[in-house]
Amino acid sequence: MKKFLFAVLAMVVWTTSFASDINDPPVEDGLKVGDVAPDFKLRSTSGIWVSLNNYENAKGYIVVFTCNHCPWAVKYEDRLIELHNTFEPLGYPVIAINPNDPQVQPEDSYTKMIERAKEKDFPFEYLIDDGQQVYPQYGATKTPHVYVLDRTRTVRYIGAIDDNPEDASAVTEPYVAKAIGAIERGQAVDPQTTKAIGCTIKTKKK
Repeated sequence: MKKFLFAVLAMVVWTTSFASDINDPPVEDGLKVGDVAPDFKLRSTSGIWVSLNNYENAKGYIVVFTCNHCPWAVKYEDRLIELHNTFEPLGYPVIAINPNDPQVQPEDSYTKMIERAKEKDFPFEYLIDDGQQVYPQYGATKTPHVYVLDRTRTVRYIGAIDDNPEDASAVTEPYVAKAIGAIERGQAVDPQTTKAIGCTIKTKKK
């Protein structure tokens, strides 16, 4: 009887764990769709300090938490460049933020960020979340993890950039592009959340 109860309990725990994993965002803290995103002031690899208020003519924002070292983030670099080049002229710039602690992951230091931005010729601002104050406010857990905001900084979409991190040519659901299209048409975004696929954010153990 005890073995049977243990097996049932194990199944319940496994099912609960799986269910929490497939629903995004997977944490209680941070922004939800419909929340107003906080502004920030972070240093860019271009040498300037950047906030959302810098973008006076923005109709929205593609805020993405990403980094240098994560293989998933690297796979999305060219797609972020394409997103910015496509949507920034329409008023939706990409704003990339590196949330990782460089003492935990040296490849994500500010110096390495500058090198990577120059190497890839990023057309968007690449910011460092120095002190890791911003990513917890947003609730980001992965790199990459994207938040699409409208003109009022209201969160309209949270999650993955698209549905195929492995192969850009095989994407069938360009989530961010679809979200911006819906915002432009004055429609509800669908889906509003997806599961962000990437590396965990690197922070010191407390």
